[in-house]
Amino acid sequence: MESNSRKPASARASGAGLGSNRDTTRQHNLSTVLTLVHCSAGISRAELTRVTGLNRSTIAALVGELAQLGLVLENEPDQRQQHGRPSIMISPGPGVLALAVNPDLDAVNVALVALGGRIVNPVRFHTVAPPSTAEVVNIVSAIYTGMATSLPENRRVVGVGVAVPGLVDPADGTVIEAPQLGWQEEPLAAQLSAALNLPVSCANDAIVGARAQAAFGAGRDVSDFVYLYGGASGIAGGILSGGQLLQGATGFAGQIGHLLVRTDGANCSCGSAGCLEAEVTREELLRATGVPSGQAEDLESTVLGLFESGNAPEALLEILQRQSRLLAVALRALVHQLNPSVFVLGGFLRILARTMPALLEDAVRVGGARSAREQVAIELAPLGEDPVLVGAAELAFTELLADPARVLGTASPAPIDS
Repeated sequence: MESNSRKPASARASGAGLGSNRDTTRQHNLSTVLTLVHCSAGISRAELTRVTGLNRSTIAALVGELAQLGLVLENEPDQRQQHGRPSIMISPGPGVLALAVNPDLDAVNVALVALGGRIVNPVRFHTVAPPSTAEVVNIVSAIYTGMATSLPENRRVVGVGVAVPGLVDPADGTVIEAPQLGWQEEPLAAQLSAALNLPVSCANDAIVGARAQAAFGAGRDVSDFVYLYGGASGIAGGILSGGQLLQGATGFAGQIGHLLVRTDGANCSCGSAGCLEAEVTREELLRATGVPSGQAEDLESTVLGLFESGNAPEALLEILQRQSRLLAVALRALVHQLNPSVFVLGGFLRILARTMPALLEDAVRVGGARSAREQVAIELAPLGEDPVLVGAAELAFTELLADPARVLGTASPAPIDS
C-alpha cells in the first residue's frame, strides 16, 4: 500500500482515503483467504502465503480473525511438507451453515451445507405430484424447523440457496418459468425468506451445479467447461467460460436442454419440438428398467447391473444407444460453439456416459477445426443430488465469502502488507 506521503493532499488532510483503503484491503484479504480455505480440502499457512503473495504475519493475523469468527480451524501442521518447518493446516470451520433447497418433479431436497461444501443431514421429501411453491415453502419450513432445533448453539445458518429447474430472475429470485413444475412468475425467494426469516437466493439448478463443479468438482482449476445435469425435470446446463459463469444479457444463458437435436422430434415443454430434454429423458429409462420414480436414485446401479451382466433387454439397449446418439449431437454442437476443455455430466446423463462412452467420446472429436476438438474430456459429476445442493449453498455463501467480517461481525483488524 502507498505510504501517506505519496497520497493526494485531500486524502492526507482528511485521513479518509487511508482508512477507506485499509478497510477495503482488509476485506479483500479476508475474502481471498476464506475463499481459498473454503474451496480446498485443507490448505497450509505456507500455501496461503505463497498463493496470495501476502507475508506470513499478515496471513497469521487474517487466519486468526477468521478463526475468531468461527469460519476456519487451525489444525496440526502439514507433515507432507518436504522442506523447512511444517506449516499449520487451515480448514473450513463447521460453525457456519447454509440451507440448500432443490425442488424437483417428484421431491424436495433439503440439506444444511457447511463451508467446504460438506453436506450435513440431507433430507429428500418425496411428493406424489410436482409441488407448488406454497407446498415447497411448507415442506422446507417444516424440515428446517426440525434441523434448527437440533443444531448446537455454536452453529449459525447464514442464508438459503435454492436450485430451481427453470428460469429464475437473478435480481429478486422470482421463478419466471419452471414448466415441468407448472410454475410461472412465482416469487419463491420472497416467500421462503418470509417463512424462514433468512435471506434467500435462487438460481437455475444447472447453473448452481456448475458453480459446485468449479469450486469442488471436476471443473476445479478448469477455466472453460460445460456442466450438463439430467434429472426428473429435464436437462439443463451451466457454462464456465474464461473462468466466469456465462450468465447472458438477462441471466438466462445455459438452456442446453433446449438445443435442437432431432428435427422431427417429440414436443418439448418450451413449445418447440426435438429439444434435447424432450428426447433424452430419465422417465424413459425408468420405464425400461421398471425402477419406480420414487427410487430413481437406484436407476444408475440398476442399468449398469443389467448392462454389465449381459441381461439388459433389447429395448433398454436401444434406448441407451438412441439417447446417447442424441446427447452426442448436443455435445458436438457445444464443442463448436463454446470450445470447452471439459464436459461434466451429472444426474442420469452419467448412465449414458458409462454405458455408451465411445458414442460420446467420438462426438467431441469428430469434425470441425482441430483446435476446437483437441483434448475435450468427458468427466462425471458425483452420483446423486450433491452437486446441486452444494451449488445452492454457494448462493447463500456468496456475501459471506465476499465480506466475512461484515456478515458475522467485526473482529480486530488484521495488519495489511505495506
